[in-house]
Amino acid sequence: MKFIVAVDLEGVACVVGSPNRTLTDSPDFDFACRQATKEADAAARALFAAGAEQVIVWDNHGASLNLLYDELDPRCDIAVGTDPEHRWPGLDDGFAGVVLIGYHPRDNTANGVLAHTFSSVAYQYMKVNGVEVGEIAIDAAMAGEIGVPVIFVASDDRGTAEARQFLPWIETVATKTGLGRNLAVSLHPQRAIEAIYRGVDKAVHRIGEMRPFSFSQPLMLEIRHKRIETAQRLVREQTGWQLVDPYTTRKEFERLSQYF
Repeated sequence: MKFIVAVDLEGVACVVGSPNRTLTDSPDFDFACRQATKEADAAARALFAAGAEQVIVWDNHGASLNLLYDELDPRCDIAVGTDPEHRWPGLDDGFAGVVLIGYHPRDNTANGVLAHTFSSVAYQYMKVNGVEVGEIAIDAAMAGEIGVPVIFVASDDRGTAEARQFLPWIETVATKTGLGRNLAVSLHPQRAIEAIYRGVDKAVHRIGEMRPFSFSQPLMLEIRHKRIETAQRLVREQTGWQLVDPYTTRKEFERLSQYF
């Protein structure tokens, strides 16, 4: 069995950021990197204990280069860097599943901790086929194009609920309960690590119940931008995009990987 553990930062235990800042600019950033490393390590250790022959840890927050790589289980391989050919670097149809660690809720999520979709400063929302989506559903669909299922998601309670909306078969761990964009009641970091280990172990033992996720195709991608000029630039510079209103653009794709 082979797996990829995809690691973001906003959804790990005790990370809430700071008002009017991205997480990268927040005093929480260094802790987020350390905790994300520990949570990813817990997931990897559980996968190896269940018989995995390869586990790739994919550092996918922002421009990558976030995790403390030498503190991961030494059996891990590590995908790091930017501009991959496919959204999931190293993934092929020989993998049994993927795991999402530290993911966060989509835009427009009430009390979702650090909720956004790819960029908190660029986008108000993204929709696929008229339904608002975030990075959880998008990354699940991108893995699903290759035929690989998401088996586990760790996020705040809003993020895990969002994950189950699209992927009802998965195992989840809520690392914290969101009380606002920058407010939560969190599990102690060590308890979150232990819960993730147990949750991933349970997910692997249910691997036969997991299914690749996909959107109905062809699909309509709609993006609402936070600035009018960003929407205008997309329509002017890329073929096929249309303005829905001054802030909103849309385009039909045969498959999601044509955009991501």
